[in-house]
Amino acid sequence: MSRIHHRHRRKRISVELNITAFMNLMVVLVPFLLMTAVFSHLTILELNLPDGAGKAGHNKPDFQIRITIDKDALLIGDSKGGLIKRIPVKPQDQSGQQYLSLRKTLKQIKARLPDKTDATILSQPDTPYEILVRVMDTVRVYPARVDGKIISAELFPDISIGDAAKRK
Repeated sequence: MSRIHHRHRRKRISVELNITAFMNLMVVLVPFLLMTAVFSHLTILELNLPDGAGKAGHNKPDFQIRITIDKDALLIGDSKGGLIKRIPVKPQDQSGQQYLSLRKTLKQIKARLPDKTDATILSQPDTPYEILVRVMDTVRVYPARVDGKIISAELFPDISIGDAAKRK
């Protein structure tokens, strides 16, 4: 009889897993993590590199707008007539006057050529990234008032980038 009694002691009792406290923690933790998560917003611009070779079969080159970022000026030119406008840049100028002048000139060009959507931006190798991005934004769109609302109107959204000729 002692043997039978001994066997009953060895028998293990199954224990239920109590996950109530863990579930309570998840109910509080998941919304908190979702509210505090930083969601990044990426903006991607599709850029084109200018062709190195000319197009065969064209006797007359197409009109191409070129904005050259130089150390002391923004140069707006074209492939046919050369320089259209030279906008001096002062490094200490924080007002962005050169970008307003660039926008005004590009709006005048766009008024004459409404179907033109491409432009080439040429920059020196040591051009700061912020200046390149600001010029690209100025060339792409401008704020316009339509029916009392400010919208982004299109200037030259198809941007090609390249290296400018080195100046001495």
